Amino acid sequence: MNQRVKLWTLLHLNYKINFELILQVNVLITVKLIGGAKKSFSTDKIVLEKKTDTINDLVSHLIKIKPKNTLEFDTKNLIIAVNGVDSSALDGYDTKLNDDDEISIVPIIHGGSTTRIQFSITHSDVEIFDVHNDKKFHKEFLDELRSKYKQLIIQTINPQFLLNARHAKKILTLSLHAKKNKTLLSKKIETDILLRFAVTTQISDAIKVAGRKLNMDFLIIAVGKKSSLSKLHSELKPFLRAKPLSKNNHSFLKKQFKVSKIHLSAVSSKDSLENIIVEKAAVLI
Repeated sequence: MNQRVKLWTLLHLNYKINFELILQVNVLITVKLIGGAKKSFSTDKIVLEKKTDTINDLVSHLIKIKPKNTLEFDTKNLIIAVNGVDSSALDGYDTKLNDDDEISIVPIIHGGSTTRIQFSITHSDVEIFDVHNDKKFHKEFLDELRSKYKQLIIQTINPQFLLNARHAKKILTLSLHAKKNKTLLSKKIETDILLRFAVTTQISDAIKVAGRKLNMDFLIIAVGKKSSLSKLHSELKPFLRAKPLSKNNHSFLKKQFKVSKIHLSAVSSKDSLENIIVEKAAVLI
């Protein structure tokens, strides 16, 4: 009888220990990597040991753990699905992740050696050039470029101050609308554009934080006719990134403009950070 009690006690303790161990295990998310994403991480699946609250957190974490000397992980040209649902139909990069979620990441493949970022605003054509720094881009480069392409509105900005092409389109819409209604923040629309990206009315501050930095990569934003934009593209082509706007600037801009999780949650949009920044740029006086 005593042996049976001892055996039962041992079995009970063993079951209890195993059950407690199961409770202590965090069930985290699984990331499936498809196509070029597999080459970026040298694997087709990652089971995360680090808790990530949103897709943006996930992408930031993946950037940190990406092996060196592998294919570039282009975070701006991805289709990211959560349990089979495209995140663009949810809350975009702000989509919240839960334990047991299965995330699929598929790079978008672009044709040609260089992708051109082009769009239209009312009757104006726009192109964004993501430029690798070169010794030819000296201090007076922007002035010389404007003198050469007088028919274009041209401004350079620090790449960290742009979320994506949609963000640029909204900012430029504000500046072009202000020009039409004669409510520019400055005498020149080029300065108005820079002020709105920097979210300030102080020109010196805008130049300091959001302006082009010497000896560093930069963005050129040009507005005008397609024929002139094509000429500018031909001149800049040797210095352009094959995959423009591929850097994820969400974390930087949240910190720069003091956007908290509370602010983000208060905006019912899949592009909440983008909308908050544009709203700040719209109300500058």
